Amino acid sequence: MEGKAMRYVVGYQPDQRGADAVALGVAIARAQDASLDLMLVLSQDAPYVAANPDGPRVHPEEQRTLTAQREALSLVPEDVQATFHVRHGRSFAATLIEAAVEFEAALIVVGAASNGLFKRSTVGSVANALLHASPIPVALAPRGYQRTDPIERITAFIGERQGSEAAVDVALVAAGRRDVPLRFVSLVELDERADAFGENINAAHRHANTVLAAAARRLPEGHEAAVEVAHGRTFEEAVDSIDWLDGELALIGSSRLARKNQLFLGSTANKVLRSLPVPMVVVPRDYERVESHPLG
Repeated sequence: MEGKAMRYVVGYQPDQRGADAVALGVAIARAQDASLDLMLVLSQDAPYVAANPDGPRVHPEEQRTLTAQREALSLVPEDVQATFHVRHGRSFAATLIEAAVEFEAALIVVGAASNGLFKRSTVGSVANALLHASPIPVALAPRGYQRTDPIERITAFIGERQGSEAAVDVALVAAGRRDVPLRFVSLVELDERADAFGENINAAHRHANTVLAAAARRLPEGHEAAVEVAHGRTFEEAVDSIDWLDGELALIGSSRLARKNQLFLGSTANKVLRSLPVPMVVVPRDYERVESHPLG
């Protein structure tokens, strides 16, 4: 796969979530020679077949699609290559996965937020379906995400549960290729027993420093990397205690309950997502294509 251009599939709909996804796709792809495949998925019974701007008559559905194409591409700056695709499918998520596999894409990008009571993000139906089935990392844009400047720092959530290793691997490759700082964060939900506070935090520090030492051997010499242990009475409180850059990208591994090479957003990751003020990438358990398809 060496020498192939990086491709990211972006799930697009002509709404706020679609705009959020395109903005995040641009931010991740920018300055990486990566291209975006903007994917509009229509239901299988839609009358639209293919965009035909030169045809004598334009079906209303075709006109809506042409408008969506124009609006989507207008969100992409000139320095990022983007192609607009239209496909029919019963499932938006399944169609995105099929396209990503076909294009050998390194990432699927979607707008995560749907209407809800949560503070920042709640997983919508498309994102939820992706997080149960995708063999490819999925990037979730928080509600109202508009930043298109290049990513400034990558934060990888680490832990001792199965699944975190793949996220660490992806973070190492992505930060190294981008030459951006890398931060490892260990979250500690404090036990109600006072005598367990120090024990839990010390264990998290030991593990975090072990991860950092291993990472230092794999990163280019002089590359900035750090660790941080965040704690609180809840995971949400721990996430809130962390300082975030506007250009941050967070990575987390999928649940140990996921089937091999597939995603599943476990309870901890779900709590993290609901509290995050920045985009999050969920990496499949035992993800095996890091070196050939890194998150450029």
